[in-house]
Amino acid sequence: MDSKPQLTIWGRANSVNVQKVLWCLAELDLPYHRIDAGMQFGKNDQADYLAMNPNGRVPTLVDGDYVLWESNSVMRYLCMAYGQGSPIYPQAPKARAAVDRWLDWTLSTLQPVDRPVFWGLVRTPPEKRDMVQIQQAADAAGAAWRVVDEQLASRRFIEGDQFTIADIALGAFARRWLGVEGIIKPKRPNLERWFGEIAPRPAFVRFIAPPMS
Repeated sequence: MDSKPQLTIWGRANSVNVQKVLWCLAELDLPYHRIDAGMQFGKNDQADYLAMNPNGRVPTLVDGDYVLWESNSVMRYLCMAYGQGSPIYPQAPKARAAVDRWLDWTLSTLQPVDRPVFWGLVRTPPEKRDMVQIQQAADAAGAAWRVVDEQLASRRFIEGDQFTIADIALGAFARRWLGVEGIIKPKRPNLERWFGEIAPRPAFVRFIAPPMS
């Protein structure tokens, strides 16, 4: 294990996908350098950045001469390269696959229904919001969160008694879902109990809890 990796993260701190990576880095106690990129900071549409990440999105990880994009893949890589033995990404095949499925689920199912709610309520001025459309998106998001709520009915964390990167992936989105106002949201008591447990973690407080923007 390299005790002093030379890690650089490109991406703005208010991006949910950047936040996941920063949270993971903190849980692994890894040093890094972050460069603002995306939205008001630009850079992600420039040739040098696109050479690293042709999607023009954030985050992008640079580890020496190795470049990786996609936040969940970055978290997996950090755990495998520098977090060997860390319980946040279990070694046993079944346990690891169970964690991986939630990382995939956040991208395939949760993020598509989270995005219109978040953008509609946080990044759209009040006078330009279509509340009917936003509530329709919120209804779809509420249905997705039911899946998580039911998973948590018999578990402390998403995959049992151990905090993992599945909790990071879902926790970053849960901050957005539970933090927005102005919509009707169904009660999800197991989700709220779990969120209350992960929210005091130092990395959550530092990277996820700040006001949304």
